[in-house]
Amino acid sequence: MIELRPFDSIGSANHGWLDAHHHFSFADYHDPARTNWGRLRVWNDDTIASKAGFPPHPHHDMEIITYVRKGAITHKDNLGNVGRTEAGDVQVMSAGTGITHSEYNLEDEETKIFQIWIIPDRRGEEPRWGARPFPKEDRAGNFVTLASGIANDDDALHINAEARVLGATVKAGDTVTYTTDPRRHSYLVPATGRIKVGDVEANARDGVAITGLDTITVTALEDAELVLVDAA
Repeated sequence: MIELRPFDSIGSANHGWLDAHHHFSFADYHDPARTNWGRLRVWNDDTIASKAGFPPHPHHDMEIITYVRKGAITHKDNLGNVGRTEAGDVQVMSAGTGITHSEYNLEDEETKIFQIWIIPDRRGEEPRWGARPFPKEDRAGNFVTLASGIANDDDALHINAEARVLGATVKAGDTVTYTTDPRRHSYLVPATGRIKVGDVEANARDGVAITGLDTITVTALEDAELVLVDAA
């Protein structure tokens, strides 16, 4: 099954400093048909104004992955972690027993992020945070694992869930493939560009929900930057 979820069909809320779009039910947006996709619980497409951001707030028992599309985000938490994650790079926060953090755009331009929440395999894990660069040239023409809780994904940021977050960049006319299990749930969003998955065409920021396939084949109709979640 390949289901297109056009960008203009997902939830949204514009707070001035934050223009948020929700692929799944979140905050005041609720769609009973879109509460999760397997263990994928949240995919927010956020634009944060310069010198603005999320003040300190708590989380627990959630794996929170932030993919920076433009600009940079600066993280601080009550564990003493401080970090700035730039466009193309990724940060991961395992909330576990509890963590309080802030996320600010301290840049002179707006910042665009995908924030992805995945339900962990186990509750009550030790909270932690980490970030690392993932150069886009290393993802040219193939999917690279950015964050994972699957065995042997040693080069990825670790999460406490049997899931992967992957990224790829694809030139117009080229194809990339990803092998998965038909029982799993995959969710694909082109950050930029127009793509085709099977017979389904998707524009930038559309969601493509996939299950029942053992191979996902993506053709770029325009130069595209892809983010894919593969979860149980």
